[in-house]
Amino acid sequence: MLNKGSDGTPMVFEPLVVKAAPGDTVTFVPTDKSHNSASMKDGLPDGAEMWKGKANEKITVTVTEEGVYMYQCTPHLGMGMIGAIVVGKPANLETVKALKYPGKAKVTAEKIFAEIETSNGS
Repeated sequence: MLNKGSDGTPMVFEPLVVKAAPGDTVTFVPTDKSHNSASMKDGLPDGAEMWKGKANEKITVTVTEEGVYMYQCTPHLGMGMIGAIVVGKPANLETVKALKYPGKAKVTAEKIFAEIETSNGS
């Protein structure tokens, strides 16, 4: 969770897309202050548990279901601060593509989906 990414982009999660296997854990580290990690409404595979960390809180999430997990920094969502975890095959990709992404999050979402489609040979 960063104020500025390695490429100079403001308000980012790095890496933008994390690959994981069912049962893996992903830890969000608040490197810079005022950020959190929260799952996006309707942005998880069926059966996956939602999460919502507090600002400045390190949070570890266990991913159990195959698919795409979309998450956000709640205070900076409109500035494009979102990311994704891909567990196995991105079975729910079309569902998360259909979500409404406010402001600059729409541009970030397009980058995320392009990366997922490229890495999965779609």
